[in-house]
Amino acid sequence: MGSHEAYEKLIALLDEHSAEYRTIEHEPEGGTEAVSRLRGHELHQAAKCIVVMVKLGKKVTRYVLAVVPGDRRVDLAAIKALLGGTYVGFAAQDIAERLSGCASGTILPFSFDQQLELVVDPALLENPEFFFNAARLDRSLALATRDFVKIAEPRVEAIALT
Repeated sequence: MGSHEAYEKLIALLDEHSAEYRTIEHEPEGGTEAVSRLRGHELHQAAKCIVVMVKLGKKVTRYVLAVVPGDRRVDLAAIKALLGGTYVGFAAQDIAERLSGCASGTILPFSFDQQLELVVDPALLENPEFFFNAARLDRSLALATRDFVKIAEPRVEAIALT
């Protein structure tokens, strides 16, 4: 799935569920801090989306799409404990891009792949809306949090470090 395909799939999903969202055009940027400045919001309102690999023994690997507020970091130990893993690390870029359907820096807070479990830190959900790059470096969305929870049905767990 290419980035424009992921973008179109996301917009179709949001429209199908009558989600409340706004599109924001901006200069191409994938860094959370820089793009938050371009979009004009506080860093804690941004969704930082990271694909994490968790080994469960020697033969089983699971992948988590960890979504945390932009002013926090992913707590790898918390994800490892959550899944009962023996090892945890950031997924290789090619795997992250394949599973998410998005280029690095544009990963959506939605999973369209059964191999990618969506886990969101509750601190992100405290905002009435949050912001993220919409599978493109030059376009973001501001999405109503209540609609995100209803549509994405994320697993909500404390997975962020301050």
